[in-house]
Amino acid sequence: MSVLLQLSDAHFGTEQAPVALALEMFARQQRPDLVVLSGDITQRALPAQFHAARAFVDRLEAPVLAIPGNHDIPLFNLWARLGSPYAHYTDAFGADLEPVHRSSDLLVVCVNTTRPWRHKHGEISSEQIDRVARLVESAEAAQLRVVVVHQPVAVPGPQDEVNLLRGHEDALQRWAAAGVDLVMGGHIHLPYVMALPGLARPLWAVQAGTAVSSRVRDGAPNSVNLLRCGPDAAAGCCCIEQWDYSTGQQAFLLVKVSELRPVRS
Repeated sequence: MSVLLQLSDAHFGTEQAPVALALEMFARQQRPDLVVLSGDITQRALPAQFHAARAFVDRLEAPVLAIPGNHDIPLFNLWARLGSPYAHYTDAFGADLEPVHRSSDLLVVCVNTTRPWRHKHGEISSEQIDRVARLVESAEAAQLRVVVVHQPVAVPGPQDEVNLLRGHEDALQRWAAAGVDLVMGGHIHLPYVMALPGLARPLWAVQAGTAVSSRVRDGAPNSVNLLRCGPDAAAGCCCIEQWDYSTGQQAFLLVKVSELRPVRS
């Protein structure tokens, strides 16, 4: 069985030390095969914030797959934002802004949905949509096919529709036909798993809350997702576990399990 730990919107620079320590302990207990950072790793894309984030991730002792979020591009330094928007990010997490992970159980394809000319909103191009589809079309039957973006491709209510990824409709149609199973994201600090209707085959949006930041939404504490899949899981099933931070117990506790059954043609 493969275990993937999804962390999103850590916003280092606003991290809470007790929550970060609890997350380290949680990762050591769960021993994930892969850690996915779905953007907004820092609060203001400062070198010290990236350094702190990198040091934290290294303490998790697992391979890391990361993408930038809109907060990982300089906001106030316009020259840096337009001339070298990812310089500090790549110093900490490498030059590949769209990494890919392959194992016997997993294919994880990352997509950089940030744009230097956009302050907050994300965007996906037709070239990016096609790249993901081609990679997924060549996946092995046993692999769970996961795409990672920052901004959400589906939201539970109208108040968050403004945050939807620009171009998500075309992306979902193409990716569902290609065989994508899950699209992971963050950005709105709200965890949920949502089945997406009207597509060629079953596809789910898997959203994570903010991992360690003080910038939590009302009613949504710090949280992370744990994905379990592979031959030791229930037949044809993968599980998404939502783990929320408990202030009283100073630990991450399991609060919800979503069982998904991808379809193979």
